[in-house]
Amino acid sequence: MDLKEEKSHSFVKAQLVEIVGEENVDDSTSGRLVYSYDATPNFQALPDFVAAPRNAEEVAALLKLCSEKTIPVYTRGSGTNLCADTCPVQGGVVLLMKHMNRILELDKENLTITVQPGTITKTITDCVEKEDLFYPPDPSSMKISTIGGNLAENSGGLRGLKYGVTKDYVMALQVALPNGALIRTGGKLTKDVAGYDLTRLFVGSEGTLGVITEATLKLIPKPESQKTILALYQDIEAAGRTVSSIIAHKMIPVTLEFLDQDTLRAVEDFAHIGLPTNVKAILLIVQDGPKEIVDHDIKKIAELCRKEQAIDVQLAASDDEAQQLAAARRSALSALARLKPTTILEDATVPRSEIAAMVRAIAEVAKKYRVQISTFGHAGDGNLHPTCLTDARDHEEMKRVEAAFAEIFEKAIALGGTLTGEHGVGVTKAPYLEWKLGADGMAVMRGIKQSIDPQGIMNPGKVFAEKTKERMATEK
Repeated sequence: MDLKEEKSHSFVKAQLVEIVGEENVDDSTSGRLVYSYDATPNFQALPDFVAAPRNAEEVAALLKLCSEKTIPVYTRGSGTNLCADTCPVQGGVVLLMKHMNRILELDKENLTITVQPGTITKTITDCVEKEDLFYPPDPSSMKISTIGGNLAENSGGLRGLKYGVTKDYVMALQVALPNGALIRTGGKLTKDVAGYDLTRLFVGSEGTLGVITEATLKLIPKPESQKTILALYQDIEAAGRTVSSIIAHKMIPVTLEFLDQDTLRAVEDFAHIGLPTNVKAILLIVQDGPKEIVDHDIKKIAELCRKEQAIDVQLAASDDEAQQLAAARRSALSALARLKPTTILEDATVPRSEIAAMVRAIAEVAKKYRVQISTFGHAGDGNLHPTCLTDARDHEEMKRVEAAFAEIFEKAIALGGTLTGEHGVGVTKAPYLEWKLGADGMAVMRGIKQSIDPQGIMNPGKVFAEKTKERMATEK
């Protein structure tokens, strides 16, 4: 950097140190490198600083400084997102939430828990389950992901079919705005229609509007019993039809997961729990609730699986076995990532009735573009994870991978679906977002962004693409 840049850098660093303390500001090459990337392949950029505030007031002061100096800010938890949302693509400050990781209150009377954004998701679930309470959202990364990241991305999980996603359990927030103001939204209320629903606005906004510094989450009673079954198929589309059949018979399992044969083989090689690898697909189905209802539903679901050509239906013999199966499913991405240097996982989502059609379309696209795509996901809520195993060093193949995913997004939208069910838009899907929302929808979002963040410092380069992709002609 030249002398002018060096002086500017030194001035900003001094201001950051004044706000959060010298021990919480890092501008070393090694320190910045650690936070230059997240779980998304092929995205990396060095920030100018990494700052770790200790409370909401420090967050607000830091944002005010960055707004005055037009310095980009990228809020970061554990960096487990899959759309490059925490990659500091324009430099600036990575706002690391590692100190703000406490559970502030467990309110058994109102069935809420209030937490700071750096709290690990599983820490929350473990805490409430000791009191026979339940926080349902369970992203696969819950052992390491932070609740702040879950809120920013509106994360889903295996239990989303029955219980919904993160936004369904957010009752109140404290948010630091780009101008340095701290606001509170919502409350411990079953009903509250006072003004715009600002809580919902910030949940899922991917760090582009402000920084969530505190969240009050809704809890429910812990289900009294649970059963798990595996349904095995030699016909992938039959597995897809089973999903629609279960829902059509007015039963909503807590979990209804799909894994194709390639995913099964990778997971079994990784977990060694005895998963069948000689079938084309399996459905992992879990029901919970009162014992009588669980027994009835599991019996009926097993019958529907067999009716839709399942070659076998297996009941987990114990809670330990059921937990092993769930853990194995959560390891799918890690298992597949061992097979090739680069693993690209997407989450195109369609109506549940179109699952079979979407599974078929993914297979056809993979064949057309000569790429290896394994498919797993939350079939019960239409959220599939086509996962391409490739090598970023093979530029010709990467072009085919990009074209394949573009066509998968196109097909999902044509089936009444969306680009992303839970991973977020970030950088990776920003060029395609207008396909889903249209130009007028994008204009509304830009208006909201401009009104709250007029300097454009909050997570720039995300959600709003500088250049959108031309829409492909849908194949008839």
